[in-house]
Amino acid sequence: MNELNDEYVTLRTGHYGHPLPDDVTFTTELVSKVITGLDRGKAADFAGISSEHLLFSHPILCVVLSKFFQLIFLSCYVPAGFKLSYIVHYIVPISKVKDCRSKAMTCDDFRAIAISPILSKVFEYCFLDRFSSYLETSHNQFGFKTGVGCNHAIYSVRNIVDGLVHAKSTVNVCALDLSKAFDKVNHHALFIKLMKINIPIHLLKILEKCLPIVSHV
Repeated sequence: MNELNDEYVTLRTGHYGHPLPDDVTFTTELVSKVITGLDRGKAADFAGISSEHLLFSHPILCVVLSKFFQLIFLSCYVPAGFKLSYIVHYIVPISKVKDCRSKAMTCDDFRAIAISPILSKVFEYCFLDRFSSYLETSHNQFGFKTGVGCNHAIYSVRNIVDGLVHAKSTVNVCALDLSKAFDKVNHHALFIKLMKINIPIHLLKILEKCLPIVSHV
């Protein structure tokens, strides 16, 4: 843990990354497109606001939010309310067991979900729309990517194994079960990886502000 922190501080001190275009804007059209694409019927956030409130609001809301998001981008300041989903009080336990009456429930029978503020979700989707090219992952990754999943991973492994077996080669397969790994990601390690792909310093600052436990340089 300390080694990752030291590496983060060392890299962060001299990091600038790729330059950003001068004409980056969060337009009204972008905000409107993101709001229109929000899922309906989801739980409201801690303030009682749901996607339906944005979908059926006055059209001027998209204008106001576009200017608000532009200020966030220019100032690299993320409102404290955007980060409230990281606080324990807003983690909601969801039962994994369909029939709760058939067995005694334990902590392992629940999974936790964080209900993020709806405005922060809109900003995140706008952010990804504008800067997804700076956040591309490896072609060898199948999880958490649009358009690919377990079927593609199984197909790729099967092709590789079949090719090696056909060539009369020995095949050794190692599988790692990274259960609950999503909740245990080291933020310093995450930012180190982003810096190694030369993410622009401006975007790095915004992402750092979304995770308040990181000590900034």
